[in-house]
Amino acid sequence: MKNILFFILFSVSIFAQKKELKNGDLLFININCGGMCDAINAVTQGYKNNDFNHMGLVVTINNKDFFVYEAIGKSVVKTPLKDFLAYTKKTVYVGTLKRKHLHLIPKAISFCESQLGVPYDDEFLYDNGKYYCSELIYDTFKFANNNKPFFKLFPMTYKEPKSDNFFPVWVEHFAKRGIEIPEGKPGCNPGGMSLDKKITLKVFQM
Repeated sequence: MKNILFFILFSVSIFAQKKELKNGDLLFININCGGMCDAINAVTQGYKNNDFNHMGLVVTINNKDFFVYEAIGKSVVKTPLKDFLAYTKKTVYVGTLKRKHLHLIPKAISFCESQLGVPYDDEFLYDNGKYYCSELIYDTFKFANNNKPFFKLFPMTYKEPKSDNFFPVWVEHFAKRGIEIPEGKPGCNPGGMSLDKKITLKVFQM
């Protein structure tokens, strides 16, 4: 009897969580990917001083099945919501576009769908035909906004805070790819996007 009651309560909880989400919502999370994620967290700041090093865009099919468009691993993929949330045990935030921007969502979803399979951008260079997580979201809403920037790009840094030294993890990462560290090149990050005034954030109750 207790097991049946737990299953019912768990199912109701999951259903309530999903009802909070809408097409076009952005999920901001902090995952553990080792030194690279630690380096990102050290030089970026998110909403209410939270660390966010990954993000994705929510899409729902018939308001029943929920997925997240994200750039992760080898390419842009559409991940089941439950799998996306399993990346972390830390607090997840959901960002919702303010009312006057909601008209952009259908084109944003269409763009994400068209980018499935595009390679992951491990060079972290904007506009090179590949995507890292926030870069995908940046171009998604740029496309939806008639090719006008919606979010902002900022100079990227790979240096330790208050230092001229690059994080060792970045030195190794870019050396393996035979390219210079793109210090100061334009880019974006989940933390910075979470501060944008075009969206409102709240805790997503997992």
